[in-house]
Amino acid sequence: MSVRSDPYRRRWVIWGVLATGFLLVNVYRLSTGVLTEDLARLYDATATEIGTLHASFFYVYAPLQIAAGVLADRAGIRRSATAGVALMSLSGLAFALAPVYLVAFGARVGIGLGASVVFIATLRFCANWFRPDEFATMSGLTVAVAGLGGVLATTPLALAVTSLGLRVALVGLGLAGLAIAVSITLVARDTPADAGLASIEGVPAGRSLTVEEVVASTKRVLGERETWLLVGVMFCTIGVNITVLGAWAVPYVSQVYGLSVTRASTFALAGSLGLLFGPPLIGRASDLTGRRTSLMVLGASAFVASYGVLAFVRVPLIVVACVFFLASATGGASSLSYTVIKERHGTATSGVATGVVNSGGFLGAAVFPTLMGAVLDGYWTGEVVAGARVYSPTGFRTVFALAAGAGVFALGCATWLHLRDRHTTGREPTEARAEPDAKTGTDD
Repeated sequence: MSVRSDPYRRRWVIWGVLATGFLLVNVYRLSTGVLTEDLARLYDATATEIGTLHASFFYVYAPLQIAAGVLADRAGIRRSATAGVALMSLSGLAFALAPVYLVAFGARVGIGLGASVVFIATLRFCANWFRPDEFATMSGLTVAVAGLGGVLATTPLALAVTSLGLRVALVGLGLAGLAIAVSITLVARDTPADAGLASIEGVPAGRSLTVEEVVASTKRVLGERETWLLVGVMFCTIGVNITVLGAWAVPYVSQVYGLSVTRASTFALAGSLGLLFGPPLIGRASDLTGRRTSLMVLGASAFVASYGVLAFVRVPLIVVACVFFLASATGGASSLSYTVIKERHGTATSGVATGVVNSGGFLGAAVFPTLMGAVLDGYWTGEVVAGARVYSPTGFRTVFALAAGAGVFALGCATWLHLRDRHTTGREPTEARAEPDAKTGTDD
């Protein structure tokens, strides 16, 4: 069978195209880490202003995750992903050419607006083309794409900016995105049936919901306490990791350890490698064992320990790299939140359900950059080197203490969720559970 006629091979091609769009999303959302000093010089910006510029991506990304879920459930995967990548890329071109800070801020908001639908559309595709016992693995692989995007947003992007210049490198990203949008509309299909293929054994039938069903499912998801515990986990772990790797890891290593921006970017790259390997391995382990929340508790514990080290001790550079890797890899256990919420509410409403949970992580990514930037501004040494402000080591330790404290909150949410489901069912919440009915959210 050819790729076009074999649904098992075809789904990997479509996932690859969608994942490439999500890859670009992550290059954009983490790119300010290596661009921090360039942007500070270009716009004569403070740490708070740079943190806010980084966070502007998430000001629309976070609240639109529920809308992205509705769009994926109602308009379909292909159309929503194509439109999202196209808007993101056009806004990326505007960001590349922005003459002043306010224009750059508005363009980055536009990038976040377009990017907001891509991840949820990809997860909705996974729900339509893969079995329920493959979903944690696929969501982990999709999250790993974020790690690969983070890798590209560190040293490779720093080298591109050094050799081509800031604006030329960013124009290249925008043009690449437009090519990806065209590829999605040509290749992607919402279901095997839409591609003219036979159904895949064990995969629940995907369908578009009516407006009434979307409203009912959204109310049901928002009304559950478990949803908000998952949101709490995502808010702290994803929000902190995106902020640290995307905004402050490079300045921290550069200023505290005296490395160039290009060399310092390799330490943020270590964190992205953790995200590349951690979520798919954790997701696969979860699918093999049927365990979800217990792995989330273990991941949150390691997350707290990782940032706690940087908060209280000046460590060798190799330990800094290990900390960033471990925080991202174990923080990837929070990606099991997508599986937990999907298995509670069913495939048909998986766009809305995962969108609600995903909003927590990116609300955190909208809040923590400005908060951490304000903390650092309180520890400004008064020095300006090459147009960028210099902050004291104590300021960076305070930022990492804030990260560890957020991790403690995430650990509390994960533990509460685990104990709550243990008390209610006597087992893991998704262990040996049937696919819930799309309308009632209960087991058949």
